[in-house]
Amino acid sequence: MKLSAIQKRCQSTNDSSYLYYGSQDLLRVMNIMPITMRKNYILAYCSIVLILVIHTSASKELQIRNSSFSSDRTAEANVKTREIDFLRTTAESSSTNASTSSQGSAANDIFGTKKIFPTREGGREWYINMDDPRSDGIFFITSDANITRQTDGSWRINNSNVRLNVDTPPNTEPWKNVEITGYARVVDQVSIKGNPEAATDDFDLNWLARGGEHNTENPCEGSAYTAILDINGTVGWKKEIWFPGGYTDERQADKVVTDPLLNRWIGFKAIMYNTNNTNVKMESYIDNRNTNYWIQVTNLTDSGDWYAKSPDSEFNRADCGRPKNYVITNDGSIVTFRSDNIVWDFKNLSVREIQAP
Repeated sequence: MKLSAIQKRCQSTNDSSYLYYGSQDLLRVMNIMPITMRKNYILAYCSIVLILVIHTSASKELQIRNSSFSSDRTAEANVKTREIDFLRTTAESSSTNASTSSQGSAANDIFGTKKIFPTREGGREWYINMDDPRSDGIFFITSDANITRQTDGSWRINNSNVRLNVDTPPNTEPWKNVEITGYARVVDQVSIKGNPEAATDDFDLNWLARGGEHNTENPCEGSAYTAILDINGTVGWKKEIWFPGGYTDERQADKVVTDPLLNRWIGFKAIMYNTNNTNVKMESYIDNRNTNYWIQVTNLTDSGDWYAKSPDSEFNRADCGRPKNYVITNDGSIVTFRSDNIVWDFKNLSVREIQAP
């Protein structure tokens, strides 16, 4: 019965037709009750019915509101948890699968940053000197771009094409199976309009390895696996078989960070290692909240099905003796922290030779 109908019935307790809306038990009781008691009984019954109907109506309204609220928030909630949903293997599971060594068994590096894989037994570790980055003779910046110290101890670089390089020390093996780590704070974009130094229209951070200097004088040295973190929150990987005509399309490109990257610290890791000396495994991780909690955001293997996108005539022009699906299992003398068209601060950069699983 609707609320309005019950209210009408309860306005006059002498309305005997109301009895038809009650139960048979109520009818039998009413027949043997005095008129005064009958009126009181009807009033009491009406009160109970009204309370139940009002409670039911309020509950339905609350359910509708909750449903509406849930619908409004579902998309946002799904996006906000994308970083967690996107993980394929957590940092903890990767650390568990990797074997430990006397040098690399510590969970964190010298900056307190969590290691995903332990350092290889006898493997090399490089850490930036935060007091004077260029002082170790290993770290150098392409074109000798200027860096300035910030009040929090980090360093700022403002250039369209940033290449922060970590060289191989003399008489040592080049970098191969590596974990590359760095923290970045993007503070601005560099305008590319009318800027001849802006080589691309990308606004991103790239950590790369498996090659040497990238220039047209030595094109075959310009090979690399490159982990990408765009300032719009998209990650991915590219392969470069030679510079500049041996690029592949980007793989595993996906938006995993929903909050803007501007004016906040974010950690980024790129990991690469050979498997069976024929394939190369690539993984990237993000510490999105600068809390040393790392989430894996890419996980892929180059097994020879990843081709350079340039025409055969252009690709073969370098005469590097490599097929268009070349798997870069070789080592490389330089590891690079690269950016394009952004102003950013950096800190706690490191490169470690890892013990691959």
